[in-house]
Amino acid sequence: MCGIVGVVGNPQTTSILINGLKKLEYRGYDSAGIYVTDEQGHDILKKRVGKIANLQQALDTNDQGLAGIGQTRWATHGKPTEANAHPHFSEDKRFYIVHNGVITNFNELKQKYLSDVHFASDTDTEVIVQLIAYFAQQDNSSTLTALQKTLSLLNGSYAFALMDRQEPDKLWVAKNKSPLLIGLGDHFNVVCSDAMAMLDQTHKYLEIHDGEIGVISKEQVQILTLDGQAVQRDPYTVAMDATDISKGTYDSYMSKEIDEQPAVLRRIAKEYYRDQQPVISPDLIAEMKQADRIYIVAAGTSYHAGLVGQELFEELANVPAEVKLASEFGHHLGKLSQRPFFIFLTQSGETADSRQVLVQTKALKYPSLTVTNVANSTLARESDYALLLHAGPEIAVASTKAYTAQIAVQAILAQALGQALNYQPKHPIDVLNQLGLAANAIQTVIDQKDKLEKLTEDYFDKHDRAFFIGRGNGYMVALEAALKLKEVSYIHAEGFAAGELKHGTIALIENQTPVVAFILEEATAAHTRGNVKEVVSRGAHTLTIAKKSLAQSDDTIVLDDLNELLMPLVAIIPGQLFAYFAAKHRGNDVDQPRNLAKSVTVE
Repeated sequence: MCGIVGVVGNPQTTSILINGLKKLEYRGYDSAGIYVTDEQGHDILKKRVGKIANLQQALDTNDQGLAGIGQTRWATHGKPTEANAHPHFSEDKRFYIVHNGVITNFNELKQKYLSDVHFASDTDTEVIVQLIAYFAQQDNSSTLTALQKTLSLLNGSYAFALMDRQEPDKLWVAKNKSPLLIGLGDHFNVVCSDAMAMLDQTHKYLEIHDGEIGVISKEQVQILTLDGQAVQRDPYTVAMDATDISKGTYDSYMSKEIDEQPAVLRRIAKEYYRDQQPVISPDLIAEMKQADRIYIVAAGTSYHAGLVGQELFEELANVPAEVKLASEFGHHLGKLSQRPFFIFLTQSGETADSRQVLVQTKALKYPSLTVTNVANSTLARESDYALLLHAGPEIAVASTKAYTAQIAVQAILAQALGQALNYQPKHPIDVLNQLGLAANAIQTVIDQKDKLEKLTEDYFDKHDRAFFIGRGNGYMVALEAALKLKEVSYIHAEGFAAGELKHGTIALIENQTPVVAFILEEATAAHTRGNVKEVVSRGAHTLTIAKKSLAQSDDTIVLDDLNELLMPLVAIIPGQLFAYFAAKHRGNDVDQPRNLAKSVTVE
């Protein structure tokens, strides 16, 4: 959530900032602003609530400079107002700052050091910039010294870019827990919270780690520890092309990313198989072989993918597994097994709740793996091992292809672990073959978009609530399908274990209440159909989604068969499309639903 951009040494600074902010819109925001200056002291500060287009309209041709910073804000402290939008500035208007994260002790700092300062906003961020100004004035300190003093006092998470009107040819940056990158240009340099923001300017980036400061000019980048020690670090190249983040002919990123899923599964198969066998780091497999339990830590959609993964590890490798919500687990680790292994599922690799767990498990010296879509992300870098999803950029806030990619990579890893343990599953799976079948089966569903759009009109367009039910993997898919629908259409949707309906939930069923049932496994198919009859008898408008070998003539959607453990790869696609069409029909912003952010970088 929130996005930061900065430029130093480029006469096109304003355009670069605006274009960079546009590329970060997917992260979720409610206001945006930029500060730009030149070397003669001419500067502008423009902030607007709402879309970046509002900010763009506020700029004129004279709003140019050689350096600047900008941010898209997702409100945490203070309402979405122009005063609370970033950049923020010190009372003497010498320093300007943009900040991602949350400062947990801002009130205490405000009372101790800044009781005489007039604040223009309700944000924790303004405390940072006012503190820097306070220390700069108090001792006539350099900007770097004032920054170091301020950082030593801050608790919480932050990534920020700072400018000083007295030194307009520099940027100062620092981070703790929140992502931030330095991009290396040709006689200029940039800063961003996501490389996608600056791919049209550079493909070379320097990581800045927690507890470090960057001092950036157009020709030089210095990275320092908090006590001023120089840090040497080689840049890395981001292979992604700027065209990878284009919508092309699609009306939304969500629609594009749904359609990309067959290609993603094929790409994963290509990356992780050689001569029909899974190729996973021997060191990773050796580490996992020692585990007596696998803990899968995730949030949101990744949590739902983890539920499927739990079944895969237990069935294909015979290793006990359990899935933990990162936001809960970080505060309640509980009694762990003797030899735990931790898998962190995260699309962005920056999920703050998951990182909180990783910090604790590392302190306990437990091994860890991050499965993510973003190379060089914080969780990928800080865990012992990392596996990439190879899904390509996912821009829409509502995750689709990352879900299927996470299931696929977990299946491959479970197969490799089972083979290393010489475990013979009762029902062996040829995962490579299944991924190919899944890609074809997904494409078959996607090719029925017209039918799915009409079903959306019938079941969801005139309703403000809906229920999804299933058993086993069908229940896991129901949870994800409900999440997708509520995320983008704002319909109150819930996923339930079908067998639990009669234990209370069935009280919610009224005449014409939409109920979607997933029938994906043989052992519980008859039971789930019984639950469907229960809600029908109470007036529900039911839609059944069944795998072909379990289908009946009156099922609404029939899916091509896969092994039951991998049926979620295909079964979720109707749910994704229902959500997309329901949001589109209601005129919602499909890619940027209200109140949500793509990368949740605060706990």
